[in-house]
Amino acid sequence: MTETMPGIEGLVVLPSRFAARETLDRFEASVRRKGLLVFARIDHAAGAAKIGQRLRPTELLIFGHPQGGTPLMETAQTLGIDLPLRALAWEDAAGQVWLGYNDPGYLARRHGLVESPAAEALSRALAALATASLEG
Repeated sequence: MTETMPGIEGLVVLPSRFAARETLDRFEASVRRKGLLVFARIDHAAGAAKIGQRLRPTELLIFGHPQGGTPLMETAQTLGIDLPLRALAWEDAAGQVWLGYNDPGYLARRHGLVESPAAEALSRALAALATASLEG
C-alpha cells in the first residue's frame, strides 16, 4: 500500500514492518538484483551522532543506471539534479518505519516533461522494486 506524505509532492511512501536499516538493506538487495548501480548509502543518524545530536534511524540510498536516466536527461537535462534516484528509509516518532522515494513521473513533470513513457516505465519498475523489498 502506497501513501503520500502531507505537503510532500511527488514522494511515494510505503510502510515497512522491518527496522529502517533492514528496510534499506532489503531495498538495496532488490536494486542490485535488477542490475542497478548503487552509488552511495548515507546513514543520517550516524552523521548526527558525530556532532552529538540524536536522529531517529534515517538512511538514504542513491542508485540508478545510465540506461534509465540518460533518456530522461536527453529530453530535459535539468533532471540531472534529481538523478540518480534516491530511496529513504526512516523511523517516525511513533516508531513506524517508512520507505520513500521520488516518483520518476513527478520528477519528469517537474522538469517540463508532460508525457514521458520512460518516466512512467521507471515509476512502475521502482514501485515493483519497493513493494518486493518489503514482502516476506
